[in-house]
Amino acid sequence: MKRADERDTIFARMTYEKGSSRNKDYYSSRKELEKIDDELRKIGNFPSPAVANFKFLADIRPFADGESAPKRIKVDPADMTRKIKALAHYYGADVTGIAGLTEKHYYSHRGRPASEYGKEVREILPMGIVTGIRMDMDVIDTAPSPPVVVESSKSYVKAAVTGMMISYYLRELGYRARNHMDGNYLLVAGRAAADAGLGEFGRCGMLVNPDHGPAVRYSVVSTDIPLIADNPVSFGLKEFCRECHNCDRYCPVSAISSDEDPEKWKVDAEKCYRWWGQAGSDCSLCIKACPFSWGIGREDLSLISKDKSKIHEILDEFNKNFQKRSEKQNPEWF
Repeated sequence: MKRADERDTIFARMTYEKGSSRNKDYYSSRKELEKIDDELRKIGNFPSPAVANFKFLADIRPFADGESAPKRIKVDPADMTRKIKALAHYYGADVTGIAGLTEKHYYSHRGRPASEYGKEVREILPMGIVTGIRMDMDVIDTAPSPPVVVESSKSYVKAAVTGMMISYYLRELGYRARNHMDGNYLLVAGRAAADAGLGEFGRCGMLVNPDHGPAVRYSVVSTDIPLIADNPVSFGLKEFCRECHNCDRYCPVSAISSDEDPEKWKVDAEKCYRWWGQAGSDCSLCIKACPFSWGIGREDLSLISKDKSKIHEILDEFNKNFQKRSEKQNPEWF
């Protein structure tokens, strides 16, 4: 698998202000994107609580990495793995998994923040502790309203703080540990989460957890402490997505593929981001519409694995109830 380049991600591209050295460097070889990105940067505003959350993440960015204690404590990998997972749960993680990391998980070059643009990612630590925070579905149920970006950013903050505490702990034991969080990733969190056994990629382009669907925000701590890696999971998601189509059906700008071939399930990032700007939100209609976000249940998955025709029965029941729900009002705090 080819290493991704963070400079090409939509979130990095939105920071390349006109006239900046990054803008000139990037669009010298991506001329076809310049006009599109110039237009996208002019669209919309996010609500102030979300802006505040993202500023907080930027402020704690320098603490994602640090010096390790000079004395390294010897640990048993199996025991340490159990302890880390229990600690992550105690710190607030809803899901935790361990991934063996290789070059494929890491970006080739950084795209953000501005001070790191274009730098090669060279340090490849071998283990990844992936922690996920489930978003509040009462807020996601208001999608595509502005409160959902507050919930999303709050979940990124919680994931970041959980990862931060774990990385500080590992450095106290004398090991390298670097916290990868929103706006400060050296790796593709979804790839690490998939290999940590936390889900499969679905039609929506996001990692779908079997219990919480795509309604999870992740951080990853890369480290050299010896741990036992989890195995990737397969729970029949591709077969389910082929029949479901809820995410592409409810997408207001047709940014999600309706193709039957999983190899063609790619999200049009420009269409998606344009709609975010217009809505003053990060939309989340695809998350709201995914049956896995609402916990269709392990029992349902078991039924589907034995009888593929059960997919339509389960989907019909879900969609009947989903369409009965009117769009919720904004929460009181908003």
